[in-house]
Amino acid sequence: MKKLLVCAAVAVFSMGALSAQDVRFGVKGGVNFANLAGDFGVSGFDEDFQDAEMKVGFHIGGLAELKLTEKFALQPELLFSNQGFKSTYFDIDDRKQDYNVNLSYVNIPIMAKFFPIDGLSIEAGPQIGFLVSAKDERNDYYNDYLEEGDVKIDTKDLYKSLDFGLNFGASYEMESGLFFTARYNLGLSKVDDEDFYGDFADFGLFSLSRKNRVIQLSAGFMF
Repeated sequence: MKKLLVCAAVAVFSMGALSAQDVRFGVKGGVNFANLAGDFGVSGFDEDFQDAEMKVGFHIGGLAELKLTEKFALQPELLFSNQGFKSTYFDIDDRKQDYNVNLSYVNIPIMAKFFPIDGLSIEAGPQIGFLVSAKDERNDYYNDYLEEGDVKIDTKDLYKSLDFGLNFGASYEMESGLFFTARYNLGLSKVDDEDFYGDFADFGLFSLSRKNRVIQLSAGFMF
């Protein structure tokens, strides 16, 4: 499924580039409302170790719009996107620890755009993401043991390096080139790396089914 999505995206983009009537470039950035959907915990228990909540992040990058006809276009993008989730953890002394999990990706969405009216586009398309960093930001985690308070822990080994998803959304562009976009990213692949958990995952002792879910609100400019 993942290879099929990548091959399809490359093929569609290649055909679009060859037949495009007009090509424009632009930049965009905005806010992410990110979370993970699915289970992470010990199989057979009613409660998971982590109850993920929505966290606020950001995205920024560039794009190209390849106009195929008056009503259709392709739009490949290259975006840096800060995603992840918020959660809590109870340590061995039953103290509640709040933390943010920051998953930073370089995402490449390829959007098919339909223009029902001037300025308005309805968009959908596949996306591949490359994980560049993963960090836990834990508040007051070591206060009883060390003098420093908030800490950041590198957790990249816990997550898969590739992410696949589908995007759905809409944009409105003004005559000046300024545009606004609302988009939803539906993750299709699991983010947790089963290899890290070894036999626990292989024998079904751990439930690892979490996938990215991201709402993006963007503003940008077409040159």
